[in-house]
Amino acid sequence: MSRLTWPDAVVTSTMLLTLTGIVALNPRPAGSVDVAPGFRVEVVATGVPRPIQLAFDSGGRLVVLSPGWFGDAAGEIYRLDLRGARPIDATRVPRVVIPFAGEARKTVFGSLAVDRRGDLFLGEENGNRIYRLGGDQRLQAVVVGLNHLLGGTAFSLDGQGRLVFVDYASAETHLRSETPLPPSLSWLVDEAYRGPLVFRIDPAEERPLPRRADLLVPIFPQREAARPDREPLWRLIGVTATPGDELVFLSSVGEVLKLGADGVLRLVVRLPAGHYHRTNLTTGPDGSVFVCAGYQIRQIFRISPTGGVSVVASELGDPGGIVLDATGALYVPETALHRIIRIAPDR
Repeated sequence: MSRLTWPDAVVTSTMLLTLTGIVALNPRPAGSVDVAPGFRVEVVATGVPRPIQLAFDSGGRLVVLSPGWFGDAAGEIYRLDLRGARPIDATRVPRVVIPFAGEARKTVFGSLAVDRRGDLFLGEENGNRIYRLGGDQRLQAVVVGLNHLLGGTAFSLDGQGRLVFVDYASAETHLRSETPLPPSLSWLVDEAYRGPLVFRIDPAEERPLPRRADLLVPIFPQREAARPDREPLWRLIGVTATPGDELVFLSSVGEVLKLGADGVLRLVVRLPAGHYHRTNLTTGPDGSVFVCAGYQIRQIFRISPTGGVSVVASELGDPGGIVLDATGALYVPETALHRIIRIAPDR
């Protein structure tokens, strides 16, 4: 086990994790998950304490974000090599433990993305900061000053490595700013804007970090496209980028929307009614969007490039993050069962 300390500490050692007195039970077989015809499901990893987010790193390993067994850390990171025998027993692989930043800040990580270099981006669930964990195992704040960053796919990396993230300004949170807002953002306050704010930054840009969200100009809403008479706007809770770098969003009532070049959100399709919470999105090479609809709906949907909706899987055990590999297989953590499954098309 490696353990980070704050701030900007370097991990200097690694050892195997041993659990004593804890048995990670998987009471349901993989076949208990209902998958659409033409798909099969298998368990690829067990013994992961409440896995919530997944990503592939530059070496092809599956990166897993977990809050740990006891919830006594901001997060734990596992890297699983899928090339060996499966299912992998995660209790026997190394992990990195990221402790809380201190007694005054016990926010846990609920979002994860990995860039081409293998750096991890971690977002505070219901917090206001995004961090980067580099290959040198240094944890660095990348964005601060958000109003309300949700878990799930609250941020994503586009094809150019830019970080796109959704913030939410409400009557409860207001617009956070440690100094008076610049003129470029003052209209948001003047018009009492309530709704989502979408930002995009390039972390590799030669500019100081962390970037302050309260001083960034959002890509949504744009002033000329704002409709304050219709506030509050859709509550956007997830974002993903298509291969063509179009941005696709999910709202809390299951609306899938696309942001146009004119700064206007347009409805693509409505998913079945339900409470969408801690949802996750990913896109396929053909532009399809996969939505892991959260622990209450317990389904995975596919939205085709033409807007058709199909159900890929149902009856999942508290599903979390979702990623797609080069073969078209989906990987999903079942948080309630402490395991990760693979849903693959039959060949």
